[in-house]
Amino acid sequence: MSDKTMTRQVLLFISVLSLSSVHGQVSYSIPEEMAKGSLIGNMAQDLGLDIKRLKSGKARIYTGNSAEYIELNKERGVLLIRERIDREALCGQTTPCALHSQIILENPMELFQITIEITDINDNAPSFKKNEKRFEISETAVIGSKFVLEKAGDADIGLNGLQSYSLKPTDNFALKLENQVDGSKKVEMVLQKPLDREKQEQVSLVLTAIDGGEPRLSGTVQIHVIVLDANDNAPVFTQPVYKATITENSPKGTYLTKVSASDADTGSNGEVSYSISNNMDSVSDMFHIHANGEVILVGKVDFEKAKHYQIDIEAIDNGGLSDSSKVIVDVIDINDNAPVTSVLSKSSSIPEDSIQNTVVAMFSVHDPDSDINGQVHCGINENIPFTIKATSNGFYSLVTDSELDRERASEYNISVTCSDEGVPSLSSSVTLTLQISDVNDNAPVFERSSYEAYIIENNTPGLSIFTVKARDADWNQNARVSYILEDSSVNGVPVSSYVSISADSGVIQALRSFDYEQIKDFQFRVKAQDGGSPPLSSNVTVKIMIQDQNDNAPQVLYPVQTSSSLVAEMVPSRSRCGLSLGLQNGEIRTIRQVNDKDAVKQRLTVVVEDNGQPSRSATVNVNVAVADSFP
Repeated sequence: MSDKTMTRQVLLFISVLSLSSVHGQVSYSIPEEMAKGSLIGNMAQDLGLDIKRLKSGKARIYTGNSAEYIELNKERGVLLIRERIDREALCGQTTPCALHSQIILENPMELFQITIEITDINDNAPSFKKNEKRFEISETAVIGSKFVLEKAGDADIGLNGLQSYSLKPTDNFALKLENQVDGSKKVEMVLQKPLDREKQEQVSLVLTAIDGGEPRLSGTVQIHVIVLDANDNAPVFTQPVYKATITENSPKGTYLTKVSASDADTGSNGEVSYSISNNMDSVSDMFHIHANGEVILVGKVDFEKAKHYQIDIEAIDNGGLSDSSKVIVDVIDINDNAPVTSVLSKSSSIPEDSIQNTVVAMFSVHDPDSDINGQVHCGINENIPFTIKATSNGFYSLVTDSELDRERASEYNISVTCSDEGVPSLSSSVTLTLQISDVNDNAPVFERSSYEAYIIENNTPGLSIFTVKARDADWNQNARVSYILEDSSVNGVPVSSYVSISADSGVIQALRSFDYEQIKDFQFRVKAQDGGSPPLSSNVTVKIMIQDQNDNAPQVLYPVQTSSSLVAEMVPSRSRCGLSLGLQNGEIRTIRQVNDKDAVKQRLTVVVEDNGQPSRSATVNVNVAVADSFP
């Protein structure tokens, strides 16, 4: 390949699209047949990307359903030829011929579109389907008689394609070329000097097809003319162009149309036969013409491969005279292709505090059918906080459209279904599984708004009083609760000298033995704090009630007992009955009247007993003196 044909053309334009998922587009133009490893272009430089970004974004190239002809060198930021590209095998006669790829980056997700136009080089010579062509022409053929020659085919396009023909020698025949609607040329050999069988029974000519490449390439066919007598009328078609339509996937044997040509000669010279004269195998292998002129389908018609066909028909009589016509076949599309969904990139997990419109996945959808059969709409399952947005033709992003809450839903199975508008509609689906990761957005919550607990006095230090419990709706470390005793004081003494709390279990323990007669209750606050960053917490009030034990005997306040003197209670000698002991109020009354026989001095022992378990008691001695009068 010459240096001239190796010249690369770089067409760069970067557009700001309506959505941020597609960040730029670059186009290159390269010739076909470049060697493996050849440089296509500096993609990083042309898109303004840093090499570090390619590495951190795990840059990769997506080529869709086409063969991977190109590759990305992330170390240099360049695109290279991965496999040799044959433009004719890739695109045939279609022009322009282009490869469409995408460069995908992650963290954050970005999409860049790459278009590489494959230009033609002159690597195919014009060729004829047959090496020889035989004509039997009557010597009475009139000047101007036309004979249809086989058209050459050239897989190249443009200037590299077929450009001209030449016919040699030119003693009897001249070459006539007529432009066709499809861009090809009708090739005819025109008689310009009468034939004389007696002088020359056979004429040999060479038809050469030449392309416009550099250097020019050519192909030839040998033409043998056998000079006959008396067939001086050529067949004539009833119309120059026939039209037919056929639905793709039609069965073999389907009828298209019928052509007809007539010959004014009689006998065998007027018998006409038909043939398909297309050089391209795609046509000659697809259609067949019967002896009666009926054209039928013998191959498989696929609208996605070819939308139109031109069948060149030749009518020839037994004298070698001929005429040509053509059948234009339009292929009607049917909805025989479901949309193809390809996931370009996806996230397996996103945090629950992700902002709205966070990109979860990017995918492309392609339907090779036409019109409404190829129009695709994508949707997802209902009642989930996601939506689909189109980023460019055939490319979509799956994004969040409302707040996420891991505590409400920690995982989503997102079914993306893409359907075309054909009748009946065809569709394809892909399911994406997305985990919602936790953030610390829930504080611990105590089981009660406040707590009251009881402990009997004279307890053993270290005794567990009760347990507080708080729960956190978050997950893992964010839900790990620790319990903390908040600083406060009870009667001027730090509460931490009264009780302690287990940070892990929430168990509250007494650090001392309590005395009900000194303190009957006290309260403090406990904080529950999670392990998030930053941590969240909540508080609760705990009230400890000291329960009394019967650890004190009754004390007699009166009469006061002393060792030095005894106090005597005076009772009149004429007291009436009513001396008894009040069980509850401690009153002592007489139960009968005092008489002369009664001792003047009485000593009473009174037992005072409480109701505790076990019961405790105290005794007191009461001296009673009986007197007639009081000092």
